[in-house]
Amino acid sequence: MTDTLWSPWRMEYIRMPHDEPGGGCIFCDKPTEDDDRAAYILARSELSFVLLNAFPYNPGHVMISPFRHVGDLTELGDEELLDANRLIQRSIRALQDAEAPHGFNLGMNLSRAAGAGIPEHLHWHVVPRWSGDTNFMSIVGETRVLPELLAETYDRLKPRF
Repeated sequence: MTDTLWSPWRMEYIRMPHDEPGGGCIFCDKPTEDDDRAAYILARSELSFVLLNAFPYNPGHVMISPFRHVGDLTELGDEELLDANRLIQRSIRALQDAEAPHGFNLGMNLSRAAGAGIPEHLHWHVVPRWSGDTNFMSIVGETRVLPELLAETYDRLKPRF
């Protein structure tokens, strides 16, 4: 038995520019890509979209974001709020159908101090949860163990949107 657990996919996130100006915004850039599957975009509506989190807490962890680049929740108009909330609801239904989770965490982090990785562009997290889905790895090893690849999660969820 070895004392090392490898999670090489984390290096992509670690090496990403997080605070560098001009580093781009995934919530602005991803929707302009020509390939929704490659961008992990599951659904689009008039004012917002759903995409898989590339660094998920659990399989099926999605994010809902307005297309407009805005970081202050109070700046969203009523139409944008309603549109995003409809996609949140649609995401929960799709995840219930595809994954049968026992519950969900739903939320957003407003500002870097509150834990937002990309505070300049609002986004909601929908994380499916199962009884007993936490384990010692997250607590002791600060590592997540995910049982499937993002592409497999995408392929299972996409038809449900």
